[in-house]
Order: sequence, then structure tokens, then C-alpha cells
Amino acid sequence: MSKKFLVTGGCGFIGAWVLRALCEQEVPAVALDVVPPGERCQRILGGHLRAICWEQGDLLDLDRLRKMLAEHRITHLIHLAALLTPACHDDPVAGCRVNVLGSVTLMEAIRRSSQPIEGFSYASSFAVYGPEEFGSESAAETVNPNRPPSFYGAFKLAVDLIAEQYWRQFGLSSLGIRPHVVYGPERDQGLSAAPSLAIRAAAAGLPYTINFRGRLGYDYVEDVARAFVRAALQTPRGANVVDLNGEQASSEEFARAIERLLPGPSGKIGASVKIAVDGPEIPSNIPPQPRYIQTIFPDWLPTSLEDGIRRTGEYYRSATSHAK
Repeated sequence: MSKKFLVTGGCGFIGAWVLRALCEQEVPAVALDVVPPGERCQRILGGHLRAICWEQGDLLDLDRLRKMLAEHRITHLIHLAALLTPACHDDPVAGCRVNVLGSVTLMEAIRRSSQPIEGFSYASSFAVYGPEEFGSESAAETVNPNRPPSFYGAFKLAVDLIAEQYWRQFGLSSLGIRPHVVYGPERDQGLSAAPSLAIRAAAAGLPYTINFRGRLGYDYVEDVARAFVRAALQTPRGANVVDLNGEQASSEEFARAIERLLPGPSGKIGASVKIAVDGPEIPSNIPPQPRYIQTIFPDWLPTSLEDGIRRTGEYYRSATSHAK
């Protein structure tokens, strides 16, 4: 049987890049979202937009999900639909409804599918980890060390535990992918969007201020997309979750890299506008016992931070030149 993917949250930042990766591999895909594809999808997908079947609907509609799997003869599934950190903080009930109950409904649809789903990957997150050093004195004095510091992280951890139960109780295999800060072209929403917005501003010759400090891991969006695709194509038995090992950098180091790597208005490399940093420090989420993606895919190689910044800058400069 030929492969056919369902991607939930297909109109989102990562979702659109996942769909682009599937189209480039000539794999047919169906995208499910609560909204129709907008301008961001059109920019990321270009001519591929017409090759995708777009479905608009709610994750909590179990009957609709089951019909969709059957009618489209879905063989592989990538689950990305979720509310981000600020939305979960502002409305925890909605966050739990979408992120937790929506994920459970989707797993139930997979379990009840009339044809077997050959592979299933879903988005977990480094937000499941707290800022404490595992085994450190400070962590030993904490009642619950290394626990999620946000509703978003708690919801993601809940989904990881639920996926484990679907394996234990029903034999449903899954591979969760935990990115840290995902950056790249068209990232414009969420708590950690500022580094991507800084690259966009610099590519347009404009100054920008990254609104947080802290040392975080950065995962280039095309790496994240291919991780989800590969995880669905090669889902191992069991309920597995792996961390992406993005390159670590402080906000100041990210800003200096943008200034050093992107051309300024004159076209000269390193002549970029000023990227400032100002704002509160975001704690670095620390995996107590990292299980990186190489434990499942030993040949995995991430894009370097320098290459990711260059490629993001080239995307925006190309878009600007085409618009003129």
C-alpha cells in the first residue's frame, strides 16, 4: 500500500515545514487544522500548496477523525496541533482541551482505525523539563526537581505519559520528538519567537531587540520537520520519546551571530544592523537524563546554528527580492 500522511496542526509553523518536507519527498499528505491555510503556509509551501488535501476540523471530534483516517486511507500520522505556552498560560482549560484531550482523542482514533497506522510521531517538548540540574544540591533541596515550569510543559508531559499507556494497554507504538527552541523562516509566534524575528529584521536591514536572555538549545525548523517525518516513517516499537540536540547559545551569542553572518544593506557580510538583547532571563530547561535522537537514528546530524541563521536570512532576503 502506498504511503499517505495525516498532519495535525498543518497550518502552524512546524506543520507547514513538515508538509513541505513530505511534498519534496513526493509523499501525499492531508493536513488537519482548525483554520484554513493562510499566507504563511502559502509562503512556505509555494506551489506545493495545491498538492495537499486540507481538512478543517476539531481534534475532539472522534467520529470525524476516524472517518478521515478511513476515507483518505491514512498510513502514517504526525501530530503537531497544540496551543503554545502563552495561550496555555492565559487559558489553561483551553490548553488542556486541545493539547491533552485532543491528543487522547487522536490516539483513540488511531487505535480504532479500520486499517493499521504504520507510523505515528508527535510533538513533545523540552518544556517538560524544569531548570534544575539533575543531582545537584539545589535540585536535592527541591520537592519536585526538574518538573515542568509551565502549563504547556505539564500538558506535554501528560501526553508523553498517555502515549506510554496506549502502548502498554493497546500496543500503539509512537515516537515523540522534543525540540527545544525551534527557529527559522516564518517563526513569528510563541514565547521564543524573538531570535527568528531578529533574523527577519536583520535581513530587511532593520534593528531588533531579542526580548529575553538565557542559554537555550536551538533547533533549525527543517531539522525538526525531517525528524517528525522520519519518526513517523520509522517508528520503533514501544512508546519512545527523544530529545533533539540543538546547538546551545545565549541570546547575546545568537544576536552576535546574526550580526556576523548576515549581509548588511551594502551586501557585505558582517555589516548587519544592530541586534540588541533586553528582557528577563528564561531558565534553561535541562533534561535530567537526555535521550537524544541519535539513540533511535544513529546517523542523525543537526544543522549548525551558523548554517541555520544563514539559511533563514537567505530565505527572507530572497522573499524580499522577489517582492520588489
